[in-house]
Amino acid sequence: MHKRVLLQAATALVALQFLAVPAFAAGGDSSGGGGGGGQTVSQCKKGEVWDKKKQKCVPPKEGMLDDDSIYEAGHDLAMAGRYDEAISVLVLAANKQDPRILNYLGYSHRHSGRVTVGLGYYEEALRIDPNYTLVREYLGEAHLQIGDLAGAQQQLTEIEKRTGKGSREYGMLAEQIEHFMRS
Repeated sequence: MHKRVLLQAATALVALQFLAVPAFAAGGDSSGGGGGGGQTVSQCKKGEVWDKKKQKCVPPKEGMLDDDSIYEAGHDLAMAGRYDEAISVLVLAANKQDPRILNYLGYSHRHSGRVTVGLGYYEEALRIDPNYTLVREYLGEAHLQIGDLAGAQQQLTEIEKRTGKGSREYGMLAEQIEHFMRS
């Protein structure tokens, strides 16, 4: 328990430095879907976001986009492998406790090599919504990144409790665990 509290405190301190990073890219997916192909990714140059109202790319400013647009842009940038840009967009969200925002902050930090920071965001998202199975999948993958097979298996069990073995999240994490065990 003491180690977990220390890890959470360290994670929070590290995460704070990224909340002060100025934004340099954002955007939205006009289709409303995921997949990493939103208009920010496909049409805007680095440092710009797609503004749905103006129907053009513009430099991002705090408060100019609603949280759904921020989520879509952050998601799209993360899925396109533009993790630092995704982080810069996601920190613009007005609701700092939106589990979707926290999830993709975790995802982007983890894929940028800051696994511990990512773990903190995932844990916070699950504190708010313990049934958010996509967070559990990504958290399991993060555990595998740090060599914690038991932690990943625990998340797989939690996903199974909520969705069964047929869900996408269960299948993806189970596949990652199998690959980890073969390596």
